[in-house]
Amino acid sequence: VLLNATTRRDEYGNIIGVVGIGQDNTERLAKVRESIKLIDNVNAPIFGVDIRGRVNMWNQCAIRLFGFSREEIFNHFLVQEFITDDYKIALQAVFDKAFRGEETENFVFPLITKGGARIEMLLNATPRRDEQENIIGVIGIGQDITSRLAQEKEFTKLIDSANAPIFGVDTQGFVNVWNQCAMQLVGYSTEEVMGKNFVK
Repeated sequence: VLLNATTRRDEYGNIIGVVGIGQDNTERLAKVRESIKLIDNVNAPIFGVDIRGRVNMWNQCAIRLFGFSREEIFNHFLVQEFITDDYKIALQAVFDKAFRGEETENFVFPLITKGGARIEMLLNATPRRDEQENIIGVIGIGQDITSRLAQEKEFTKLIDSANAPIFGVDTQGFVNVWNQCAMQLVGYSTEEVMGKNFVK
């Protein structure tokens, strides 16, 4: 039960008791518990920070992926303590944007695990609001893209070192792939052709 209480006064202003108004909160609390359970068990790292940037939400996937328990990370400043120096300003800008009510999608940044490994994260950040719609923090939903980025880098390396000319164009016909063999055969460097129309 959610209870609001106020003093009861007589005609002279003297306190003569209390008036309480109760509201059954059972259904709302059940929904809150269900949401917390869902967030905790989803197969994606989800974290939250308060308005000062201190961690106040850290789901099971985040625990497994980064190695920090809730006790080790709660109330710590995420950006200042767990983000590499080269990304602190950019990630803080994402949080500041969320504090102003704006969402950010597909922001890539590294996060260092408890064991010292670097994990590349794809982040969607959204404002976290209270029941009155006041912004009270940020919720981040991440995706570990470390393997994908490594595969893309390896793929690019294979294309660039292939023994045959390889080029690619986007849907508008602009060059977006140009390997070393193509450069040697045609005589144009990658810088000269990238982003240019292939046909013209």
